[in-house]
Amino acid sequence: MSQPTTAATAADASPRRIAGLALPALVVLAAEPLYVLVDTAVVGHLGRVPLAALAVGGTVLTLIAWLGAVVAYGTTGRSARRFGAGDRAAAVAEGVQASWLALAVGVLVAVGMQLGGGALARTLVGESGAVADAAAHWLRIAALGAPGLLLAAAGNGWLRGIQDTRRPLWFVLAPNLLSALLCPLLVYPAGLGLVGSAVANAVAQSISGALFATALVREGISLRPRPRLIRQQLVLSRDLLVRGVAFQASFLSATAVAARFGAAAVGAHQVAVQLWFFTALVLDALAIAAQSLIGAALGAGDDTGARALARRLALIGGACGVVFAALIAAGAGVVPAWFSSDPEVREQAMVAWPWFVALQPIGGVVFALDGVLIGAGDVRYLRNLTIVAALGGFLPAIWLAWAFDLGLGGIWAGLLLFVLLRLAALLLRLRSGGWAVVGAVR
Repeated sequence: MSQPTTAATAADASPRRIAGLALPALVVLAAEPLYVLVDTAVVGHLGRVPLAALAVGGTVLTLIAWLGAVVAYGTTGRSARRFGAGDRAAAVAEGVQASWLALAVGVLVAVGMQLGGGALARTLVGESGAVADAAAHWLRIAALGAPGLLLAAAGNGWLRGIQDTRRPLWFVLAPNLLSALLCPLLVYPAGLGLVGSAVANAVAQSISGALFATALVREGISLRPRPRLIRQQLVLSRDLLVRGVAFQASFLSATAVAARFGAAAVGAHQVAVQLWFFTALVLDALAIAAQSLIGAALGAGDDTGARALARRLALIGGACGVVFAALIAAGAGVVPAWFSSDPEVREQAMVAWPWFVALQPIGGVVFALDGVLIGAGDVRYLRNLTIVAALGGFLPAIWLAWAFDLGLGGIWAGLLLFVLLRLAALLLRLRSGGWAVVGAVR
């Protein structure tokens, strides 16, 4: 075990230190959505119906990944505070209990999709038919990887908490690279079509989860479930879970409305939204560094340093978002064609593109500040903010887009409003300083 036994203070968090945590986390965060982009490109050339089915099934899989993010983010904050207080064993023990929780939820999800995947797919599509049937079949197979997906999320959480981003890099990257090679082989030469995509996905998630579980065993601490500690984690995760539900209700609604505009529209929405998830998670690498560094600083009692670090991270996030916006704008005439040969799908993708570009600088600041507040344990504020922004902005805009036949432009305008509302509230919270509470566990 070559990891450090003491945490760096906020004063030590130079740009180089931030980059040292953020860059490996960036690769970890980007690996899954990058695989989904490869999957989208492979399936997109099968035709309009398989691409639309992947859009529906992929949205549900994203929901499962968000459950993993709840586990990971809650674990990171608690582990980082204990690590900052100088108790590495207790920080890893948080990971043991989070892993038991993740495994239980993953098994429930896998079983639930076997029983209810068909009904869920029909609900999202709005009718029975080829797209709903294909989406249900994809979901039932891909969901078998849910236990591994959630175990990997818990593993990422405790390893980030002890400021080890190197092992997660290999535990996530290697299985996803294997699956990216496996996917086109199963889809085309093996002749499995859309089913090959689901199999490759489940294989990657299962291998990744096994690697993280092995790392936990090698730490040499007790693996016994501790219900009291799990309950404490559930209390913290409750607000993150409610926040995640608000997110997913919004994005599931967006997919459902896009499906009602036709197969070309929902296929284009799949391309644009997966690119958005990809850029959002890449920018979220700063949030991972923020969770680890802010949690450790507050655990060590350094509230002044934590505030200064939060401002620095917000500025870095905005600058990264500007760079992303420029790259995405430059690729407007090229990138959609990577994912579909259907001219109607590409035409619809260009409707969402200006909104996609505009979201980047705003999102860069928002994601960084999300990480600051999660690291500080200020998740109740984040929960309330997300609910208000979703119910007051995103969801009404999505369904108004359907009611007034505004197409994908209306859906993506709602997403921009959602992010703007969050930006304003996060800046107010940052300025107040009420989030910077010191102590080993908040």
